[in-house]
Amino acid sequence: MPRPSAPADPQQLSLFGPAPLPGAAVPPAAHPAEARPADRPEPPPAPATSFVHPQAQREMRLRGHHVGYALRHARRRSIGFVVGTEGLTVSAPRWVGIREIEAALQAKGDWVLRKLHEQRERAQRLERARIDWREGAGVPYLGETVIVLLDPRVDGVALDPGGDAAALPGVARRLLRVGLPHDAAPAQIRDAVQAWLQRQARSLFEQRCAHFAPRLKVHMRRLALSSASTRWGSASADGSIRLNWRLVHFALPVIDYVVAHELAHLREMHHGPSFWEVVRTVIPDLERARGALRDGALPLLD
Repeated sequence: MPRPSAPADPQQLSLFGPAPLPGAAVPPAAHPAEARPADRPEPPPAPATSFVHPQAQREMRLRGHHVGYALRHARRRSIGFVVGTEGLTVSAPRWVGIREIEAALQAKGDWVLRKLHEQRERAQRLERARIDWREGAGVPYLGETVIVLLDPRVDGVALDPGGDAAALPGVARRLLRVGLPHDAAPAQIRDAVQAWLQRQARSLFEQRCAHFAPRLKVHMRRLALSSASTRWGSASADGSIRLNWRLVHFALPVIDYVVAHELAHLREMHHGPSFWEVVRTVIPDLERARGALRDGALPLLD
């Protein structure tokens, strides 16, 4: 993410941002833990879990768990950890040895394991959200689920109310009629629905940018859709805004937060306090929207 001193670079809002831990000074080796009193039984050990980065060069035991991490040597003064979608990456000064690196990992082991578990749980949520592209598939749209109905009589794709389903609690209330034969291949259904979602996204984003830009006292020169796998949006000092079309899966308050976030960068090209003050003028409850964006699981479209 660019520094405030370089306003010409785009500001970006992370989609699946890794969880970085500020670089920690290399700690001394930890002292052994004191023995428990004889009359206090040891708790049962937690089930061992394996977390191995696909580019792992080192593996170790961390609180009883098997952890493989990618090691990057860099010009820095301290050891830093980042837990991303692939696992744990450790960055360390070139002069720091493996013993010191793994002592630092042991010292921060609770944090590392918590973040590794969170990333795995997120991956599992994503897998559960995978769409089975067939008639009757559920597709998230503006915070609700719409049901795919193949209808060769329809020209293109059309959204309409779901008839009797609207009266049933917890049941998707709207039908997405797709103009394809009932034996259409999954890829055909996916491509037709995805193209429709992208058209809806552009139309909605244009409306929301037109709504928020005058309130934020900014002028947006150009809006483009993005398919980035790691960013919800970005803004450039020339007035260009890019928004990830897959925001259309979320409810309108979440979309509004991202739109306002990127437009606010046209005034404040950083993430300092003054930037958040600008965003809050139009999104007072921005913490709720940020939380929904962070916790939401996008469906897998392939």
